[in-house]
Amino acid sequence: MTRAAPHRFRLIPERGPTTLSEVSTDRAESPTQQARALPALPESFLPVEHALYRPRHSARQRTARYAAVLYFFLPLAMLAVGLRPAEFENRKLAEFPSITDGWGFFTGLEKWASDHLPLRDRAVAAADGISRGLFGEAPQFERPQGPVGPVQTTPPKDPSLDRPDPTAFVQVIEGKDDWLYLGTDIRVACEPTVPTEEMYARLGRLKQAVEASGRRFILAIAPNKSTMVPEYLPSRYFGKDCAPVGRDAFWNTVVSKTGALDLRPALKKAAEEKGGPVYPKYDSHWTHDGSVVMAKAVAEAIDPGVTRTWEVSQVETHERDGDLAALIGRKASDRVPEYRLEPDGEQTRSLENGVTDRDPRHFTQDQITGVTKAKVAFVGDSFGYYSVPYVAAAFTDLRLQHADGAVKDPAAMGRMLAESDIIVIEAAERNLVGGMYPLLRPEAIDAIAAELAARPRR
Repeated sequence: MTRAAPHRFRLIPERGPTTLSEVSTDRAESPTQQARALPALPESFLPVEHALYRPRHSARQRTARYAAVLYFFLPLAMLAVGLRPAEFENRKLAEFPSITDGWGFFTGLEKWASDHLPLRDRAVAAADGISRGLFGEAPQFERPQGPVGPVQTTPPKDPSLDRPDPTAFVQVIEGKDDWLYLGTDIRVACEPTVPTEEMYARLGRLKQAVEASGRRFILAIAPNKSTMVPEYLPSRYFGKDCAPVGRDAFWNTVVSKTGALDLRPALKKAAEEKGGPVYPKYDSHWTHDGSVVMAKAVAEAIDPGVTRTWEVSQVETHERDGDLAALIGRKASDRVPEYRLEPDGEQTRSLENGVTDRDPRHFTQDQITGVTKAKVAFVGDSFGYYSVPYVAAAFTDLRLQHADGAVKDPAAMGRMLAESDIIVIEAAERNLVGGMYPLLRPEAIDAIAAELAARPRR
């Protein structure tokens, strides 16, 4: 039997995309075979009827592209027709990334598009209704922060497992008697972004910069709801074992290390006098009772005895939509009492309306009994802004700015602070414990210190 000659491939000079038709043996091709040979074309350029035809983009790929374009540009289109996204997560919406951010532009674009997705708050509410109504369980909105997959691993250092995914902290903790707590309070106490000693070092640098410029520095800390009203926390939740350790370590040292105002005793006394907590069920902030407590504490720290003539009386009770309820797609509100503050016992000086925008503000008033004549700068987070109507009543000259200004333009914040003799910093417990307070960013401290040093107080 004659043995067939082995095939040998020959090299074809490079002249464009290679197709299967360009690979042949060294045996002579018949005229018919040559006529049937395909041209040097990519597969996507071949006739659709050809067996080797492959489309450049499949229908699924095109659908994915259209969906991506819709996802990123739908917010712009909805803004154009006047539909605005809601800030329902107790934070500012992500800003559109700058083209100067390099690759950060692309990583920030997803966050911006997600935050500005039209009717996102309605979608969260719908998801909550479906999950509770059909499946009888709370929805899991947050992304897992631990291992994911079919195998459930035991979380380290904490055996308190009371949720479907036991390896992640939740955004909102649903407690007893329908009380809600912010999961961030628990997460940062267990896993702070900045180590505690580093946080204290940064606070020390900020305080030193203020005092070196000839100004007074006062730090007021707003305790977490979970710190002041722990009795409604569930019996089991992820972080139950480690959070108290971090919380207690903070409160046991923060006053001695920073000289901060500890508002916990006054808040506890206010709750006893009121006959109930000064934190509402469905919100993560204190009520107006807590705001009055802080205003008194700050005024007394600056001018001891100034509040002895203060008269505080209830004006009305209003409904406050709970920020924690909104985070899990629920609509729930608390009845919160509002007060009138008369520093001299006769004239009302508390603001009728609070401040909701985060632009710098300047408040002035005539001096009367119970009002301190001092140029004060007040920087605060959301707790501080709830307290502005009463803090503004305590001073003849008050400059106000949200702590987020230290991220946007720390030098501008430094210039604002330089206009005052006394600088009051209000910070929520969770922002300090977790090292997340904007003024503690090293670049913010440097910028503020430079502005204060350039304008010292004599």
